[in-house]
Parts: sequence; structure tokens; C-alpha cells
Amino acid sequence: MSIKKIFKNQPEKFEFDLSNKKLADRIINNYPSGKQKSAVMALLYIAQRQNQNWIPLSAMKYIAKYLNIPYIKVYEVATFYTMYNLSPVGEYFIQVCTTTPCMIRGAYKLVEACKEKISNKENEITKDGKCSWIEVECLGACVNAPMIQINENYFEDLDKEKIEKIIDQILKGQTPKPGSYRGRKNSEPENNRKTLMGDKNVRG
Repeated sequence: MSIKKIFKNQPEKFEFDLSNKKLADRIINNYPSGKQKSAVMALLYIAQRQNQNWIPLSAMKYIAKYLNIPYIKVYEVATFYTMYNLSPVGEYFIQVCTTTPCMIRGAYKLVEACKEKISNKENEITKDGKCSWIEVECLGACVNAPMIQINENYFEDLDKEKIEKIIDQILKGQTPKPGSYRGRKNSEPENNRKTLMGDKNVRG
């Protein structure tokens, strides 16, 4: 697991564009008076989406002023949660879950594919800017392990061959389809339900 690092070449200024400012204000207004600081996580996420999927220090300072809280409070949140990127990532940012359920079902084969297809190092962006990858902790799709997250989408029930095809699509400028790669809907059993199939299985 790589350690989060602050990007050296920081932009001097950041501010929400008009649509994101309206969104931020709407979110802040959901909180009671005096509790607006609780919107910090949502505002960081908005800043990340606006800034090509990473958060500069200037955005943290901007959000601190926006919420009237100390800058260090925003910095603490941004550096604690893995969902926030503190340096540039590829247009397609691949997060490979290697926590126990994914690990025992072959997650390190997915890591191997990322090293071979993208870069031997985590957080290293391909020359065309298309792709970068990183190992992360649990993404909450354990039933469909092993899985990855690409930007905001989940790709589940993978193996090395399947993730290689996904990466090839990305590198060719195509958009891979999210979801289960074993044809499952959500987390349903692969061969239909096995319980409560008839009256004999139901207690009256």
C-alpha cells in the first residue's frame, strides 16, 4: 500500500465554478446552524471532481474559508481518507482492492495486470495521461471479489484476463462497461436463487 503524498507543483488558486458553488451551498444548507463544518467531506469531493480528480492545497484552503473552519481541519480529512487524491491521477484512475476477501480471490493477479499494462509503480500516470492505478483498502463489494473501482464505477468478479481487457479498452480510448464480469446482477447467486424457491422452504 502506497503512502499518500502531496503533489509538489501546486496551483496557486482554486475556487468552485458557478454550478459547484450552488451545489456546495445547497449541501451546506442541509446542516443545522453551527454544524456546517460537517459538509467538509462533500465539499472536498466536489473540489476533486472539478479539478481533474485530485485536490490541491489551494482547494483545501478555499474550503476552509468557505466553511469558516481552520485549514488544518480540512487538511486532516483530506489526508486521512483514501477517497481523496492529493496528486494528479490518470483520466481513468484504477483502484485495486487488496483487502482479505479480494486478496483470497485473486486481487494480486489484478495488481500484476496493472503493473504489466500501466506501470510497475503505483500512482505513475501513462505518458498519454490515460491511466494510473493504486492499491486500496476495502471498497465494500466483498461478495463480488475481486474487484476494482475506475473513477466512480465498480468492476466486479474479475480475473487477470478480464482486467487486462478492461485496461486495453481504456488505452484504446474506449469506455469499459462497469458491473459484474461473470454476468451477475448486483450480488445475486450466479445460477439463480437457491433459497425460498417453493412452499417447502417457507415456514408458515
